[in-house]
Amino acid sequence: MQHRVHTILPSALLALLPCLPSSAARPAQPAAKPNIVIIMADDLGYSDLGCYGGEISTPNLDALAGQGVRFTQFYNAARCCPSRASLLTGKYAHQVGLALNGRSLARNSATIAEVLRENGYHTGMAGKWHLSETKGLGNQKDQLMWLSHRKDSAVFAPLESYPCNRGFEEHWGVIWGVINYYDPFSLVHNEEAIREVPEDFYMTDFVTEKSVELIDRFSRDAKPFFLYIAHTAPHWPLHALPEDLRKYRGRYDEGWDVLRERRYQRGIELGIIDPKRAKPAPNESGMSWGDCENKTWEARHMEAHAAMVDRLDQGVGKVIRKLEETGQLENTVIIFLADNGASPERGYRPGFDRVGHKRNGEPIQYIYSPADTIPPGPEETYGYLGMQWAGALNAPFRYWKKESFAGGTCTPLIFHWPRGLQGKENTINHGVGHVIDILPTCLDLAGAPYPSKINGFETRPMEGKSLLPLLRKETTAIHDTLFWEHEGGRAFRAGDWKIAALKDQPWELFNLAKDRTEVNNLAFRKPGKVKKMEDAWQKWYNRINN
Repeated sequence: MQHRVHTILPSALLALLPCLPSSAARPAQPAAKPNIVIIMADDLGYSDLGCYGGEISTPNLDALAGQGVRFTQFYNAARCCPSRASLLTGKYAHQVGLALNGRSLARNSATIAEVLRENGYHTGMAGKWHLSETKGLGNQKDQLMWLSHRKDSAVFAPLESYPCNRGFEEHWGVIWGVINYYDPFSLVHNEEAIREVPEDFYMTDFVTEKSVELIDRFSRDAKPFFLYIAHTAPHWPLHALPEDLRKYRGRYDEGWDVLRERRYQRGIELGIIDPKRAKPAPNESGMSWGDCENKTWEARHMEAHAAMVDRLDQGVGKVIRKLEETGQLENTVIIFLADNGASPERGYRPGFDRVGHKRNGEPIQYIYSPADTIPPGPEETYGYLGMQWAGALNAPFRYWKKESFAGGTCTPLIFHWPRGLQGKENTINHGVGHVIDILPTCLDLAGAPYPSKINGFETRPMEGKSLLPLLRKETTAIHDTLFWEHEGGRAFRAGDWKIAALKDQPWELFNLAKDRTEVNNLAFRKPGKVKKMEDAWQKWYNRINN
């Protein structure tokens, strides 16, 4: 496995966006039903991608956007496990056992893979699962030994909860959520633990390579395929390859305030942001770059984050090339999104899911302050992005991962399908969608019914709806209401009105038709509306927890 920069497409945006490879050479005829490829990033900022206003080099995702559709009001569930659970099941996370991280996905809720496999699809997955119950060993010393492969255990969670037992023919990836990118804990092929990795192993490249292999394998017969590419990047630790880091050295020396403003302005130029209804929101970290005493140290963290996103995009390019080589690109739906906004987290110590040593016993240096002299990137370091940068990367919105404000829940979403979206290339869709809509969309694309039973259990109806009417401009809305709750953070959207709150804090009220960035709190002016919406939220919360 070689770490080499391999960009397939030239970089440009909007009208200058490059075309994807033509599908002139087709070794195999694509299936009548479309293939479906879902690519999910982990802890990606809303404006990280070039096609959403970012400065990070993402030419391959930009090209998908240039020949596809970008959504500006697509939502996730604010956190890793809830978003992934909702994506795969078409239901709110509370309904499928994932209101909190570290639980197993309920077996009475059908996954996309289970349904499509029963309807004639190949099904494969590469990457992060994080939908199995994750239990520690109960002893800190043993736990750290286990995480660094110095205490043997081939089972990382209940086997029946593994992806290969939830509809996927093949899964190459990790069962737990947080990993050492150079030597990950809980790496498996189906049920079998992968005990050794090459010296040049890097998780993002591994996910890409296995995705490419699965496309190659699935393209050998006439069956359509579903592929779920679940990246760990750019989730902490900030592990980035030297050749990618070099591209961003010095790029962020002007700091998070300048970065946020530039992304806001670029978003306006691209048509992602309407300045009339999306005024600049504050960086909720409350710290200006001018007050930062350790600018070089902080800039190194942002450089590592950018390098990780860059590498992910390089992998997307390889996936596109393989689809083109196998004659599948024209009739493959590619959906790209993120599980939540950029992460404010920083300062966690080794333990539970955070490794403290390399496999050979050498300690890993956690980077908490400038006194920790090694910059993030190599395996011997463990760095975090922090809330100041997270507040910039989620421009134009407030807050970040975990919170139910737009900075935590609004994701870039790219929908690319050459055969099915002719005439809609390089368009921006302002319709409202949610991650619960992914499964219904996949079933709509495949012409597959939602089952009344799965794994011997009766199922409940889907909460999501197909996105195809939005994409076809047959409607401007598929939902009257949407809801959120995670670890006390909560929100409810009804039409253009939204209430949102941090844990143990009062509701704030926004008119999103005039205030997309949620800066003008109308709660004190309209207490009756807040109460009515709060009652609706509570009714929803009571229903989905029964």
